[in-house]
This record gives sequence, C-alpha cells and structure tokens, in this order.
Amino acid sequence: MTTEADPQPDKNTVKPLHPQEGLGSLHLFYRLDLTAWRNQTTKARSTALDYLQTLIALARQKEQTQVVTLSMFARADLGFMILTPDLHYLNTLEKEIAISLGPNVLEPKFTYLSMTEKSEYTQKEEDYALELEEKEGITRGSGESEAKLITFRERIQHYTHDRLYPVLPDWEYFCFYPMSKRREPEQNWYALGYQKRRELMGGHMRVGRTFAGRVRQLVTGSTGLDDWEWGVTLFAHDPYDIKAIVYEMRFDEVTHTYGEFGPFYNGLPLPLKEIYKRTLLT
Repeated sequence: MTTEADPQPDKNTVKPLHPQEGLGSLHLFYRLDLTAWRNQTTKARSTALDYLQTLIALARQKEQTQVVTLSMFARADLGFMILTPDLHYLNTLEKEIAISLGPNVLEPKFTYLSMTEKSEYTQKEEDYALELEEKEGITRGSGESEAKLITFRERIQHYTHDRLYPVLPDWEYFCFYPMSKRREPEQNWYALGYQKRRELMGGHMRVGRTFAGRVRQLVTGSTGLDDWEWGVTLFAHDPYDIKAIVYEMRFDEVTHTYGEFGPFYNGLPLPLKEIYKRTLLT
C-alpha cells in the first residue's frame, strides 16, 4: 500500500535490456568529414574532442563493458568495437558517439550489430567419454574416465564463458568481417545433418587452433540482428598472421564450399589522442 508521501515509480525509466546470455556487440566504422570539422570554432572542436574522450572513458567504467578505439585503414577513418550487457546502453552510446564531434563530422561507413554466443558444435561430455573408450581404451565409469571428465568439464566451462563474456586483448592489430553460410541448392549448409556440420566445423576449428597465441578470434552471432549471420573479429600482434589464418581457412571445406564473406575492415587499436593526430582532428 502506498501513501502520498511514498515515491511513485518513474514510468519513463527504461529498464536495462540484457540478453538471456552473452553480451551485445557493436562495430562502428566512420569516415571523417574534415570540412564539417573545420567549420566549427576552435573552442567547439576542443570541447568535442574532450567530450568523446570522456564518453569512452565513462563507458569503460560500466560493468562488463569494453570499448576498443581504432585508427582504420582505407575504408574508414575512425572505428569502435563495443561489448556491453545492456542493449539500451549500447544504443545510447552509439547515438552519443555519432554526434560527439559535431554535426555531420562522423559519417557512418559500416556498422554491425551482433551478440557474443557459444558454439553449438562444442564437444559434448557423452561424445568425449565415448572417444576415451574407443580411442584410449578407458572404460566409462572408471576412476581414470571420471578424472578426465572432470578436467573436460572445467575446460568446456572456461571455453564457453570465454565465448560469452570475453576479455578483448590489448593487441596491436585488428580485423573484422561479416560472414554467412551458403544456402544454394547444392551447397546448403542448413540442409546438412548436425553430425556432418559438427564434423566439418571440427576440422575448421583445428586450423584455427594452429594460430593460438598469434591470433585471437571472437565470433559473434547476428542472425536476425544484421544482414549477415556472424561477425568475425580478429586481433593479432602481427598483421602477417591475419593474412595467414584467413588464407589457410580458405582451404577448409567449411569455407570454400559453404562460406560467404562481406567486406574486411582493418585498423590499429590506439588511444583516442593518437587517433586524433592521425586523422587531422588536432
């Protein structure tokens, strides 16, 4: 029961919108209109640069929120990769970034909305137990089998958490591209049975594991959220390794028979102040 003295709920308050699992992911790549930028006063430009820097700093203080700022190559000038659990906050931050440097200064070149997700092809405990029995002769239910299953569960739990709630690396090179699986009459990924798809993805992932420590990959799901089905973000210390992993993957059946790829966007993760210098904002 409420009285006149009781505070009334604010009907205009927007509650956080958290997905059932995982984080919202947004890639934003912009062109800079330097004419629009230079048409502003010196004071307005200085205020705008400070505002964007503060905006990103505050975003990074939000729980489970990460923002990578990027000096882009060729196709764009300035980029952002954002991970956060609240889709309302993600939407708000996107709008604030878009107007941060003044009217018409940031021109959207490419944007991509997706969500972190676990893989449906992760090995199941039952399959692993069967593999131990068939390949290593370890009887299910034995002490040795149970010990290995405990280790297996811990590994899968860590892997799944890392897919859903990743910590983005502070590495020197960035690459992003969207992709889908083909649905042509003779090359329809979704017409394949689950076991066949899992087998093919197993080979695909084995290629990826050969680049462990050299390339960090984050695959985010976008079915129903954007024009493609997945977004692939790659971080590396050496851009050579980006070339190498993409090249090697193209020989894999998952890629050469069923893969469709969108544009590639490459950039350098850098502090905003350095990006300002390179893009002639200062």
